[in-house]
Amino acid sequence: MHIAYLSTFYPFRGGIAQFNASLIQAFDNIGHSAQAYTFTCQYPSFLFPGKTQMVSESDPAIEINSQRVLSTINPFTYFAAAKKIAAVNPDVLVMKYWMPFFGPSLGTVAARMPEKTKAIAILDNVLPHEKRFFDPAFNAYFLKRIDGFVAMSEQVKGDLLKLKPDARVILLPHPIYDHFGKRISSAEARKKLGLNPNKKTLLFFGFIREYKGLDNLIEAFGTLDDSYQLLIAGESYGSFEKYDTLIAANKNKANIRVFNDYIPDSAVCDFFSAADVCILPYRSATQSGITGISYNFGVPLIATNKGGLAEFIEHQKTGLIIEESAPDCISQGIRDFYNDCDPKEMERNISVMKETLTWEFFAGAIVDFRNQL
Repeated sequence: MHIAYLSTFYPFRGGIAQFNASLIQAFDNIGHSAQAYTFTCQYPSFLFPGKTQMVSESDPAIEINSQRVLSTINPFTYFAAAKKIAAVNPDVLVMKYWMPFFGPSLGTVAARMPEKTKAIAILDNVLPHEKRFFDPAFNAYFLKRIDGFVAMSEQVKGDLLKLKPDARVILLPHPIYDHFGKRISSAEARKKLGLNPNKKTLLFFGFIREYKGLDNLIEAFGTLDDSYQLLIAGESYGSFEKYDTLIAANKNKANIRVFNDYIPDSAVCDFFSAADVCILPYRSATQSGITGISYNFGVPLIATNKGGLAEFIEHQKTGLIIEESAPDCISQGIRDFYNDCDPKEMERNISVMKETLTWEFFAGAIVDFRNQL
């Protein structure tokens, strides 16, 4: 099968680019030809408050040979990109969709494919975390032009069917990220990061955005005793000032270590190897790629019962589910994890889960789905 894959690829960075790189390699691994197409301009600056969208020299991300064909802010490129992709007459056009801003550009390309080409969208979200006035119109434009959808949580599937009741959709869980290497000893990792080797180590990892509840985690950490340390690793989308203020006022501030920057692929291993548990104190969620990174290193999770997060965590087997992103719920969940859970048993359970959540399985399911459309 010939696959055209239009989304974020190298030299763009971030979790979505990592997802796309792993999946397009999996298509090749199972014997299908896949060509990557990506953006000339992905976001205007007002939608990307981070430092940069691009891979840096210090970030050895997976290099995918992609053709840069589409600018989201230049409608003329929508038609040029569609013409270029259509010329190769692919069997399927695969696209990743995570916010309505991309609806006009991706929807226009999908609408101008040859008759035999089926358009499949892999949905991170249908309803965005941060709402904007154009969301309903852009979503409607995009969804109308897609033949089939892949949802990675029941939450996203439900959101899709509310907007498009006749949508053809399959549910596939997020695969395990396997390109970050193997876990090193916690002692070695903590030494590299300047952490106390003997404290109980909590990790918050990933882009820092309001809905992820880091402020509540910091407040919860202030209610714990001195045997804990909190590792915060990720680039802030917007100002970090609020979190700095909370940390400065925290009675355990000496046990909080902050790496407020984009974490390159080469350094991800250090942070998860240092951690006993990864915490997702999200106020809202659909699913999270952080689960796929954490499980890669055998690190259990503590997550709020929001959106689709609970679908990826077997309570008391691969992590803990807490009901709310409130400081008291978070702190109690942390205490319960250390008092009641067996980390070695959780690591064994995660190993079993990893065997089924492969990129090749995900890729094969998409191929099968295309043949049913």
